[in-house]
Amino acid sequence: MNLTLGQKLIRTKTAERHHEGEGGLQRSLGLFPLTMIGVGATIGTGIFFTMVEAVPKAGPAVILSFLLAALTAGLTALCYAELAGRVPAAGSSYSFAYATVGEFAAFIVAACLLLEYGLAGSAVAIGWSDYLNNFLLNAFGWEIPAQLRSPMFVSDHHNVHFTPGNFNLPPVILIAMCCLLLVRGTKESATTNAIMVLVKLAILVFFSVIAFTGFDSANFTPFFSPDKESGYVGMAGVTAAAGTVFFSFIGLDTIATAGEETNNPRRNVPIGILAALLIVTAFYLLVAVAAMGAQPAHMFAGQQAGLSVILQNVTGQAWPALVLSAGAVVSVFSVTLVTIYGQTRILYAISRDGLIPKTFQKVNKRTLAPTSNTVIVCLVVGVVAGLVDATFLWDMVSMGTLTAFIVVSIAVPVIRAKQGKGEPGHFRVPFGPYVIPGLSVCACLYIMKDLSPATFRVFFIWMAVAVATYFLYSVRHSRLNKQ
Repeated sequence: MNLTLGQKLIRTKTAERHHEGEGGLQRSLGLFPLTMIGVGATIGTGIFFTMVEAVPKAGPAVILSFLLAALTAGLTALCYAELAGRVPAAGSSYSFAYATVGEFAAFIVAACLLLEYGLAGSAVAIGWSDYLNNFLLNAFGWEIPAQLRSPMFVSDHHNVHFTPGNFNLPPVILIAMCCLLLVRGTKESATTNAIMVLVKLAILVFFSVIAFTGFDSANFTPFFSPDKESGYVGMAGVTAAAGTVFFSFIGLDTIATAGEETNNPRRNVPIGILAALLIVTAFYLLVAVAAMGAQPAHMFAGQQAGLSVILQNVTGQAWPALVLSAGAVVSVFSVTLVTIYGQTRILYAISRDGLIPKTFQKVNKRTLAPTSNTVIVCLVVGVVAGLVDATFLWDMVSMGTLTAFIVVSIAVPVIRAKQGKGEPGHFRVPFGPYVIPGLSVCACLYIMKDLSPATFRVFFIWMAVAVATYFLYSVRHSRLNKQ
């Protein structure tokens, strides 16, 4: 049957069709490694790096920013948990959108996810370089030469500055190591990630214990940012900072991307999402309170390897900073690894549906990993990390995450209308299909409104590219054309 263009835009895939195709990914993940994937993609970024960006906006009230981001993520996590049980496929919110609101909306969500994961991988790898340099300085008294840890393109709030000869080498090395591990297979990558996450949690507890010895309640006064010139006064600063740190809840989405490689996904994916959210929120609040108590808010601006510097200032000794920098080097490796993993699985799902070239769905017969896909992703992420400054990357990642979360929330009432309440025992969003999803959409929009105008401009340009790609290539090559 020939479909009109309008019918093609809203055609959907059933949950069963998500498993059709040649070859496939191997189910090898249990509940613990799955939860650690979510924690690994989340804890680290918001604490190790974005405090430097968020505290100047919100002041000590950055604690409220983490709470606001966690509340919003929690509302969306409930929506993810239900959809993950109904559509346990690779691709996360892209697959959820394809099963509910149609192909075109799904492709737009996919574009948001590619923006989210790609820039997150680059931004986290860039931040890793600061902690690596801090570790080398404290351990061996040697620093990486400035030209080999500085980007070629640096942005301020108005212009882009070009510095020929600069190249940020450490992030590229990190991404290359992640690439080598990922092409070996999912199970090996997940096991390595779980070990690194446990190291990370231990390091953050270590930081909090020492930082609390230098706790000064005066650092929380004034609680809200008084900087009127920046425009971040009172709750405006809290919301803006929440937008900056929100991308760090990307781990919830990453768990859902692993649905097709999870044992008993209808049970384990919802539990993994909610467990990861609880662990992440507890650690974020613990470290944020400890950091703000140990250091005045004005000192966070422009601070490199911030948590290490706090420990060095509190103790007057180098060894705590050395331990924390070493832990950060290990833990941020896990964030980068899981972020790139999520990107490759989304591309795998889109390619399998025919919306992008088949290269991205080819799976190695021995390792059962999408090797070509992984190499291409790592090359692109590595180039961005080596050449570009991370100044605006954080907000761009948050924009992509918030947009994807909105679509996931909208998908809940749609899939309820199509499938009913679902099978007994499957997780369902409490209070019906409208209350929690509606609150989730409102919370996402509330945070999104205070992102910078530059973020909105770049986002709309990216969306225009995505729309053009869909109409020029994807709509004609969609696998549903052959159904």
